Amino acid sequence: MTDTTKSEIYDEKLFKQPPPLDDCPICFVRLPSNQSAQTYQPCCGKIVCNGCMYAPLYDDQGNKIAERKCPFCRITAPTSEKEIVKRYEKRVELGDSNAMFDMGGFYDRGIRGFTQDYTKALELWHRAGELGNAQALQSIGYCYFHGEGIERNEKIALQYYERAVIMGDYHSRRSLGIEEMKAWNISRAKKHYLIAARDGNENAVTNVLKLYSRGLATKEEYENALRSYQEYVAEVKTSQRDDAAKLMHKKYY
Repeated sequence: MTDTTKSEIYDEKLFKQPPPLDDCPICFVRLPSNQSAQTYQPCCGKIVCNGCMYAPLYDDQGNKIAERKCPFCRITAPTSEKEIVKRYEKRVELGDSNAMFDMGGFYDRGIRGFTQDYTKALELWHRAGELGNAQALQSIGYCYFHGEGIERNEKIALQYYERAVIMGDYHSRRSLGIEEMKAWNISRAKKHYLIAARDGNENAVTNVLKLYSRGLATKEEYENALRSYQEYVAEVKTSQRDDAAKLMHKKYY
């Protein structure tokens, strides 16, 4: 197999539109790509959309339940940082890559009672990445790209971004698009942006608009990016999720 053929095969994987995230296990609507619109539950290991996470719960008599419970397994919500961490540690022991990713974030930011420790954060993210967690691979790439807790190495960072992209991470997709733009690989940058837009990255649409304003993208390409993003929003948007976004003062879509 020639190097050219290998490159073509790799590009086919790199520029393939990844499948959408799973549906929320409660409302059965596609989970939003934006992490701030979903919540990982360390009690049962489920990822639930915030619309279901913050929806009022009622008993069989129709009375509102004041006590917060996991909307999936109905276990009472933890009341302390110690209890939260204990649940995460149990999920990590079970090989849950999402728990590993979040725990890495605790060490990275020095929260939940943890002392900031980039080495432990990277260890957890590497474990999660080997189990197929795209967000963990993106985080490792970010650390290499910015020299956060590790010697800066842009080449290695992009390799991790590419691995994350193939697994479906849209943040890494846009980052690769930006780097292709820096190298003036306009066609490759646009491919990344268009795929990221379909995955729910609004900033990717803005990037295509900027290219269009500079004569580097066609009107059709911009319209395609905008339409793709709007299709994504139509698939994930619900009134319950909008209510949760207002409650949390966040923009989800």
